[in-house]
Amino acid sequence: MTHTLIPVAPTGAESSKADVPALPVTLDELETTAKECQELGAAVVHVHVRDGETQPTLDPVRLRDTVQALRTETDLIVQLSTGGAVTDPETDRLAALDAEPDAASCSMGTVNFGRDVFLNRWDFIVELHTAMRDREIVPEYEIFDLGQMAALQRLLDRHGLPYGQHVHADLVMGVPGGMPGTAAALIAAVAMLPAGATFAALLAGGGNLGVELKDDFDHVKRPARWDCVPDGWAGRYEWAKSRTMGTAPSPALDSFVLTDNTRPRADE
Repeated sequence: MTHTLIPVAPTGAESSKADVPALPVTLDELETTAKECQELGAAVVHVHVRDGETQPTLDPVRLRDTVQALRTETDLIVQLSTGGAVTDPETDRLAALDAEPDAASCSMGTVNFGRDVFLNRWDFIVELHTAMRDREIVPEYEIFDLGQMAALQRLLDRHGLPYGQHVHADLVMGVPGGMPGTAAALIAAVAMLPAGATFAALLAGGGNLGVELKDDFDHVKRPARWDCVPDGWAGRYEWAKSRTMGTAPSPALDSFVLTDNTRPRADE
């Protein structure tokens, strides 16, 4: 049986409250949104935090308060962004792990982000990967371009598997400067996944890749490997398994999708 574990990213770091009035930017708004998404079937919340002026922030107090509140008020797995905004320094991004989320992002390379540059130096990637393993935080390896898939394999070869011994990649498509949001790009990225890895795919700026392309990618789908989940996540994943569904929910979630797709292991 194939399970689809649905994450949702309700805020992000790019849109403003003025442009998107429904954007959850306060902790109360984020809690309410997370609860609503949980009721619709989401199992993971990918968190970007805003400050009192509704701007993206990696303030350590706000991060810790947000993680603790979501963990208390929902059953969702709390996945924290270490990317913040493109202007955040590496020291602040690394310190985001002090909030002790269940999972966190680890972007696998530098990418032009529209007119900006999202900088991810190799040494910083290694430091983030290692720090997550030491702190027992599960990484979400963010892939913005095909070359970053090669960087992921290099990271694993040189520095070992992450906490939990399982690799999960998030294919971020459609960012101006990154890989396009096309079926051809998705197939190429999936072909480069490390053996046994799972992946999610999202289309920046909206869209629901999981629903639109579901029938086209049945040949790369594999049963979700719940045996690879770290022991500390057992309760949350057992709950998540009970919430999974065959297709993604309403596009109103503005969500990430497709977390159960697995490339075959070398021994299969």
